[in-house]
Amino acid sequence: MPQLFPKWTNRLPLIAAVAGAGAVVAVIGFFWYYGSPWYTDVGYRPKQPVPYSHKLHAGDLGIDCRYCHTAVEKAAFAGVPPTQTCMNCHKLILPNSEKLLKVRESWATGEPIPWVRIHDLPDYAYFDHSIHLHAGVGCESCHGNIARMEVVTEQEPLSMGWCLDCHRNPDPQLRRPEDVTKMNWKPGKGHDEFVARNKADKHIKPSQDCAICHR
Repeated sequence: MPQLFPKWTNRLPLIAAVAGAGAVVAVIGFFWYYGSPWYTDVGYRPKQPVPYSHKLHAGDLGIDCRYCHTAVEKAAFAGVPPTQTCMNCHKLILPNSEKLLKVRESWATGEPIPWVRIHDLPDYAYFDHSIHLHAGVGCESCHGNIARMEVVTEQEPLSMGWCLDCHRNPDPQLRRPEDVTKMNWKPGKGHDEFVARNKADKHIKPSQDCAICHR
């Protein structure tokens, strides 16, 4: 009986299996990257109601983070500064600026400025700013170099894997108390000795237990 199909068709099942496996890997890779915080969150910078420049205030003028975010050393949340904080300076500095119109309106009416939150963890994840600052983790480790940002942009994914990487090896992020708000900080001479002493004195042993963040 004559052969109905050419010999190469014998390889079709293998070709189909390889193509199918490749397609599965491609789909997984697509969702792994484009569905991850590295793609969806990093680079997020919403338009704010007032064009506040961290580069000017924290960078050029050298205002410490804690002047505006007063609760960061005492509470889980860093806190959004009230309008009073802005007006401490802007009663006298640029009091008639068009850019500060909403600040003056907020001051006059008592209604808070509707700032848009940028670094927003999901409700099922618990994070305490005060614990991390007490341990010596700097603002820059999570927020990037704020002092260079005209518009604050999310720099890190703040994902579970990213947090766990730091919990497994926190040493590169630990600083002296006076350095936690410094930008462009680099570990100096004797950093390893400081870290070892700091971890021992403060009993720093970052947990990897689920219940630490998912309470």
